[in-house]
Amino acid sequence: ITTSCSFFILTSSIWTEESWCTVLNSSNIGDMTCTFSCGSDCYGVSKYPCLQVFVILNSSGEVYRLSHTEETLEINPECFYVPKCKKTCNMTVIEKIAEYFKKHQQFPCFHDRERKQENVLLTRLYGPSALFHSLFWPTCMLIGGTLIIAMVKLTQYLSLFCEGISKIKR
Repeated sequence: ITTSCSFFILTSSIWTEESWCTVLNSSNIGDMTCTFSCGSDCYGVSKYPCLQVFVILNSSGEVYRLSHTEETLEINPECFYVPKCKKTCNMTVIEKIAEYFKKHQQFPCFHDRERKQENVLLTRLYGPSALFHSLFWPTCMLIGGTLIIAMVKLTQYLSLFCEGISKIKR
């Protein structure tokens, strides 16, 4: 993601409020289909299990559907987690997630301020750390590149200066 794009996503994100959620129920509601690429002109269809998790937002007592991230919500808002679409789907990932929610009934989650969305998020992809990394690393590269150019120019100047001194001594 480019810096300007990630900055736009960060500033337009609606899931900014952090709260605590309690698991109401989680269940596998069936298999969903996805299309994957198996070559330049080859596409296949695969299935993945759809785990649906409902939570209670502790601050308000309202019931919401839980999604893993913003991307998961865009791909399929019905399912908590959408694995990468491949020829075969690993069922153990979904089983581990279901076990996690049975063990950990309360956890931090993110919701929108106005509470107009039907979903809350477990993890924000585009949080403050994403903004930091999208600005920090390009800035480091810019400073590093500038330092390299400055050192090359300094070396050129010193070389010409030494050449001038050696001509004067002759």
